[in-house]
Formats: sequence, C-alpha cells, structure tokens
Amino acid sequence: MGERLPQVGGRAPRVALLVYNQVSNDNRVLKTAASLRDAGADVLIVGSARPGYPAGDDLVGDGLSIHRARDFDLVELLPWLASSVRRLRGQDPGGARVGDASPSSVPKPTAAKTRSMGAVAGDLWMRLYQVVRLLWFWSGIVRKLRRMRPDVVHANDGNTLMPAMLLKRLTGCRIVYDAHELWTQRNVRRDRVLAPLVESVIEWFGVRASAAVITVSPSIVTWMRRRFRLRTAPTLVRNIPHRRAAVPDPDRGRLRELAGLPANARVIGYAGGVTTGRGLEETLEALTELGTDTHLVMLGYGDPSYVTRLFAQARELGVAERVHLVGPVPGPEVPMTLADADVAVVYVRPICLSYRYSLPNKLFESINAGLPIVAADLPDTAAIVKGYGVGEVFGADRPDQLAAAIERVIAHEGRYRDHAVAAADDLDWSHEATKLIDRYAQVLDGMR
Repeated sequence: MGERLPQVGGRAPRVALLVYNQVSNDNRVLKTAASLRDAGADVLIVGSARPGYPAGDDLVGDGLSIHRARDFDLVELLPWLASSVRRLRGQDPGGARVGDASPSSVPKPTAAKTRSMGAVAGDLWMRLYQVVRLLWFWSGIVRKLRRMRPDVVHANDGNTLMPAMLLKRLTGCRIVYDAHELWTQRNVRRDRVLAPLVESVIEWFGVRASAAVITVSPSIVTWMRRRFRLRTAPTLVRNIPHRRAAVPDPDRGRLRELAGLPANARVIGYAGGVTTGRGLEETLEALTELGTDTHLVMLGYGDPSYVTRLFAQARELGVAERVHLVGPVPGPEVPMTLADADVAVVYVRPICLSYRYSLPNKLFESINAGLPIVAADLPDTAAIVKGYGVGEVFGADRPDQLAAAIERVIAHEGRYRDHAVAAADDLDWSHEATKLIDRYAQVLDGMR
C-alpha cells in the first residue's frame, strides 16, 4: 500500500484509536492502526487495562504504541465498599457464601430467601459496577488525550463515542466512527431498561458529530445510512485478515495434529469464540447425521461453563468422541492451522439484527486458509460464498440442511478449494486498507 496521508501543519497527523478492551487480541484495531501508521500517521491506541495487561504504555503487534487506561478495580480502590458488596451478595467479607453454612445453622426458608435477595442485589450491583467501569475508562481516555491533542479520534464501537465527542469539544479534533457491528442491535441481555435508550442517544449524536463513519458489511452500511439519515453512506471496510504469504498447502495444516486425528478422518473446522450464537449446538446435531469418521475441531476458546454445557450436549447426542476443542492460536497462524480441514463451518445464528447483518472474520480466515465453506444463509455471508463459489449455504436453525451441505461440499472439495484459493487474492486486508486511507485523506484534507 503506497498511499500517504496529508500532513497537518507540516507534521504527521496524530490519530488516537479508542477501544474498550485490552487491545492485544483485537485484530481489526491492530490492522487499522498499522495501516494508518504505514500511511504516515502518528498513531496511539488507547485501550483498557485487564488482568494480565497492566495499565500504562506498551507496544503491541508490529511495534504499535498503545496506552491502557487504568481499570476500575473495586477491591484495590475501595476495599471497604468491596467488603460491603460481598455481604450484599450473600457472602462474608472473605468471600464465602452466607447460605453455605451447615443445614442446621440456618433455617432453610431463611437461607433460600437470603440467596434470592443476594442474587438480585448482586445482579443490580454488577450492572452498576460495569457502568462505573465504563465511566472510569472514559475519564482516563480524556485525561490522556487532552494532552496529546490528536487530530483524529477513531472511535471503535458505540462505547467509545462519548469520550470522542468530549475530546472534539475540548481539542477540536475530528471523529471517525468505526462500527464493528450494529451497536444498538447487538446481542445483549434483553432485560435492560435504561441502557438501550442511553446507547441510542449517544450513538445518534456521535454519528452526527463524526467526520466519517466506517463499518464492516454492506447491510450495515445500508441500515446506518437510513437510520442516521446520512448524506454520504458509511465507508465499507470489511474485517478481512492481512494475508502475508501464499494460501497454505493443506499438507501443512495442523488441525488434525492438534486434535490427534488420523489423516483419513473427515474434519469440520471451526475458528473463533466458542460461545452462544455461533451454531455450535446445531453443528453437534448435524454430526449425528454424518458418518462416524466426521469430526468437529474447534480452534478457539470459550467460557468454561459454556464449554461444559456444549460437551454435555455432545455426550447426550452420542458424538462426544468426535468433538475436539484445541484452543486458540495467534491470529496470523489461524489460516495455516486450519488448512488441513475438509470444510469450514461459518454459522452465526441470526438471534439479533447485528448477527444477521454480520460478515464474520472467520469466513475470511477460512477462505485465506483455502477451505471450502458451509455457511448460514445470511445476506452478506451468502453473497461472499455464492459470489466467489467457495461453498454452499444452508437455512439457519436447520441442522439437517447443515449436514447435507457438508456432505455436498466434501464430495466436491477440490473444486471449492480451488475457488477459495482464487478468492483469497481478492479478499485481503490490503484492499480494505486502501479504502480506509482514502477516507482518512478526505477527513484530514481540510486540516492542513
């Protein structure tokens, strides 16, 4: 990529990217930051400290500068309040549950009532705590960047728009809003009352205050333009991996090795978070309709409680010995690791509008691995699969259709694999980076 960004006042433009996580595993943010830096910008990523990722300045990726704002740690900052909260949640100050005493020490009705009240109070407290953490993060961002005085603040998702707007007012910077998903239509708990209204208002004013809006799928582009009445459509910058080498040879893949499977096993590859809404339960059901030589190998990580439930379902269905969780690998290694699978399943269940309009990174990672694809029939995902001829789609919530699609694709694996290899040249981050830099050049043009 040879495009260069215009200077501001005879110097490199200063860009701050805001993201409410610990940064190191956010491939989209890292790719965006690297592309802006390579185009001549002075870039700082501002994220949030997390366990194992302390507050302060650091380097990530290919020498990218980051600053992690201090997280709100209740135990560290307000130990007396943490002790009170434990009591409120039905715990003693040392962390033991009040209701966990011996049966003879507490009457059962009282213990049950205590646990119920503790659960409700604990849930309310955790909601408040998460709000305080976010506000604390916002204040840390403003304190850090008010001194830096960036020319552009790049707000990743709706939970960074408020500090971006405050910085615009304080420093005169411009805002680029990067919507990784439909923020107000994402998969969150349905019993929230005030939060949806607050988020909607913040996003509305944030979008109106932005010099540019970018997002990840054509359907979200259309939805956002209509929702926010934008004269100019958001710029489509898909979350495609940056491929730095040729499509890997299947013989060099590692999925079978990691799962301890023989060469003649048929392998369904899955890459990404092992969590709800990813069709893993339906994929287990599909396994019951496939031959006993067909295995599901999951490359990723998940919450232990969900993983336990998933494997319990696998045992109930009689397929537990054909389901393997091999853990995550670094992002750049995903295509090489996946390469020896026979087919990749890309299945995001449309349980919310954001999921329906998603264009999953795992779709592009699988294509960059040269794999045939079986994907849920969602608009943007289906357009890629059908347009490039890399696989087949099936009706969401239809495990029988999923199983049939897997059989069809494996039967013609060579053809679909050839199409995936050809598509990989077009589906590369370098093309998305060109659109990103072009849009940034327009934003910066009036600041020279």
